[in-house]
Amino acid sequence: MSGERLTVRDLRVVFDGFTAVDGVNLDIHPGDLRFLIGPNGAGKTTLVDAVTGLVKATGSVRFGDQDLLGKPVQKIARLGIGRTFQTATVFEELTVLQNLDIAAGAGRGVWTMLRRRKGIPDKVSDALETTALTGLRDRPAGTLAHGQKQWLEIGMLLVQDVRLLLLDEPVAGMSHEEREATGELLRHVSQDRTVVVIEHDMDFMRSYARSVSVLHAGKVLSEGTVTEVQADARVQEVYLGGASGPRTEDPASAPAAAPVAVAEEA
Repeated sequence: MSGERLTVRDLRVVFDGFTAVDGVNLDIHPGDLRFLIGPNGAGKTTLVDAVTGLVKATGSVRFGDQDLLGKPVQKIARLGIGRTFQTATVFEELTVLQNLDIAAGAGRGVWTMLRRRKGIPDKVSDALETTALTGLRDRPAGTLAHGQKQWLEIGMLLVQDVRLLLLDEPVAGMSHEEREATGELLRHVSQDRTVVVIEHDMDFMRSYARSVSVLHAGKVLSEGTVTEVQADARVQEVYLGGASGPRTEDPASAPAAAPVAVAEEA
């Protein structure tokens, strides 16, 4: 697959003398479905914050031939890089269709985007189909189930032609059915985009990751396929160490939302 590679070299983020990201190197190739895992405080979200311009960092981050460090958040977004947060940020009073229309509607007036139209832009229609929200397009986003809001937020990135999606714990708090549906959605989306997922749910990671980077204390501890990472003695120590050793949280124990299914695209 052709496209831009995300290249991170010697990335460092320091807060008041505390080094949150400590010399991280990453190579994420186009079309990868990369999972970033590690204990709380390992630096996963801070790393993504640095890539997207939300925190100051040193080192080098390149997407294709573009240097990202030092660029404002909006300019990084215009380069085709989008992210989600642990809590979905959608316009709850507006319909699913209006949310997608606004996300896709740079250069159009607000009234044009909000009014009912006979035609739906192809990219919006495609996003509705990909996220299995076509039947809910006229429903206010605030009434969607938890998982559906996450899918809508991903759809809002798709209509912006984002080529690198950075997702922060997208299945936290989801039911088993929603997690499976989200995994199939990410698998489909990554057919022609690059997806990076910060995750604590190890079952979800094992089912859907194409590659894995394990962070610990701000550094890359291990990297490879799921099988390679699970066999790494250092990873076993971090995750399965002594009683005082760090452990990950598993949202599988969180309250389940209403089960919803997404049909896998061919």
